[in-house]
Amino acid sequence: MSAANQDSLRGFAFAVTAYVLWGFLPIYMKALAHIPPSEVIAHRVIWSVPVAGAVLWLTGRTQDLRIALTSPRMLGMAIVTATLISLNWGIYVWSIAAGHTLDAALGYYINPLFSIFLGAVLLRERLSPAQIAAIVVAAAAVAVLTWQAGKLPVAAVALTLTWGGYAFLKKWLPIGPNQGFTLEVLLLLPPALAYVAWLVATGQNHMLVGNATDSWLLFGCGLVTAAPLMIYANGAKLLRLSTIGLLQYIAPTMIFLTAVFVFGEEFGPARMIAFPMIWLSLIIYTASMVQQSRRTRRKVPVPKVL
Repeated sequence: MSAANQDSLRGFAFAVTAYVLWGFLPIYMKALAHIPPSEVIAHRVIWSVPVAGAVLWLTGRTQDLRIALTSPRMLGMAIVTATLISLNWGIYVWSIAAGHTLDAALGYYINPLFSIFLGAVLLRERLSPAQIAAIVVAAAAVAVLTWQAGKLPVAAVALTLTWGGYAFLKKWLPIGPNQGFTLEVLLLLPPALAYVAWLVATGQNHMLVGNATDSWLLFGCGLVTAAPLMIYANGAKLLRLSTIGLLQYIAPTMIFLTAVFVFGEEFGPARMIAFPMIWLSLIIYTASMVQQSRRTRRKVPVPKVL
């Protein structure tokens, strides 16, 4: 069996670390809830650039970035992915600040199933009966929440759409994950700097004004944004897809627990029905994925020793 079809302890450690960091992110963002989400996103972009650039320099991959910057096709694709990830960040930050952390958890729970749906619709990938069942159960859970609230859980759906679209298009970006992230934040840097400059000029900025804690938290946005993404990117290369599929529920589960037990968000009757339905759909999906992975491994021929 090739190394690509095996898990490594290093890859497992990287992936778990990334998901745990993402799981704690709501607590960090809640501390910035009094600052407009647009300003938080601008600082996430600005301070991600030196972190991402340092990683590329240390790993000797700066040449890949230079090539990407001279490719109109790659720049065009990166503009689209950068737009999607910035929208995703904005919706996420707003959700935490506005008391919709449970919707954020819901959005990231649904995302794997939305990715399967995208594959079926856009790539004509064939769905197994278990995958169809999982998608139907998840859609029914969203319907329950919609019926109870009288409207779609907008934050959850928006997070699912933006992250799912980003992940789908990211696969087609012909550049490594670390280089791709650096390219995206570089493209977002000019508008982010312009926006912060406007805030400073109009006296609306929160960095280096008054509360020193706000300044440090905004400065730290780069680290809490770039570090998990880059740690995850390196871990994903060393793990099987089925293992990543299981680990990806760490973050939304931590977000869910934080919302209920730390932030005290209401877990009403509709959510008491909808969330178990989501968990059931994920169990169906995960069991199907693990089964498929086992069948694939059994079909891999063992190389003969000469």
